Amino acid sequence: MDTTNNELRPRGKAAELLAADKQNMFEILLQFPRQVREALAIGAQAPYFPSADISNVVVLGMGGSAIGGDLLRTYLATVAPNAFPVAVSRSYTLPPGVGEKTAVIVSSYSGDTEETLSAFEAARKKTRNILAITTGGTLRARAEKLGLPAIILPGGLQPRCAIGYSFFPMLTTFVHHKALGRKAESETRKAIDELLPLLEEKAALYSKPDKSNPAFVLAKQLHGTLPVLYSSSDLVDTVNLRWRGQIHENAKQLAFGNFLPEMNHNEINSWNNPAEIVGNSTIVLLRDRDEHPRVALRFEAMKKLIGRKASRLVEVRGEGEHLLTRMFTLLYLGDWASYYLALLNGVDPTAIPLISKLKKTLASM
Repeated sequence: MDTTNNELRPRGKAAELLAADKQNMFEILLQFPRQVREALAIGAQAPYFPSADISNVVVLGMGGSAIGGDLLRTYLATVAPNAFPVAVSRSYTLPPGVGEKTAVIVSSYSGDTEETLSAFEAARKKTRNILAITTGGTLRARAEKLGLPAIILPGGLQPRCAIGYSFFPMLTTFVHHKALGRKAESETRKAIDELLPLLEEKAALYSKPDKSNPAFVLAKQLHGTLPVLYSSSDLVDTVNLRWRGQIHENAKQLAFGNFLPEMNHNEINSWNNPAEIVGNSTIVLLRDRDEHPRVALRFEAMKKLIGRKASRLVEVRGEGEHLLTRMFTLLYLGDWASYYLALLNGVDPTAIPLISKLKKTLASM
């Protein structure tokens, strides 16, 4: 499917809804399947770490750049559990355990994220096994000066809109350098073959703001309520984080969430007060077919115990035979739902006014 002619953009009355989309996030979402293809091509030619002797991987990043690392962590924990552990650090400093055999991925789409640059400087004192992933900025300049490998991404997007670029080059450079093992590499290739046509199919479906579009229907269900998202603590945990972040940034709306089974040991007991907030919440269950059987039973019990306390309960699942496919089809649904929720809220999904004001405030302090 080629959508470069924008033939899928709504017209007539449906187009009126898109008036708040002043920076055309619609087109960016529509072109996400192409972004994934381009990201895969970048990954196929990407440089690798100076040393292939890796004990663990740490991804340094914030916001949209960090989510790519979380997706890598979640995916490899299931598909390649014997390869190496992956940790994501959102901080000015390094997490414990970074040493000479740690492979550090410094991920900053802009190349100027202050927390990530600070952690990068700390990483240089611990290991030379560093790989940068960025569009440019200070990170690219420092990597080039130090002779460190860097994956250079196309620019011009909000970091949260570049999730394909942030994730797939990292994954595919491991695959192409045979770092994950034959079984995981085969699984990943099969998953990508399944994912690409599915994303194109969903792009066509989600571009229509009507009742045939599950993303639009979901946005209408969330509109005017407090979304509370629950998932298992693995498989789609990062998708849970992504949905919340997209609702926050795109729709400028509060959203909360947690993971099972831990949520059943504390938070479930809070579904009583404040009554007016509880009654105006929408519970969203992010499910996966391979979740632990006991977690599946816990979801069913939760439906009975707290489902009626909220204004509604919605259950959604990713599609596909492979985990990577299910992760990204569920992620893509959430991206579109947050986009339509922004429009229903009458706000520009691209603009991030409070984040911009915060950066200016910090720069003056």
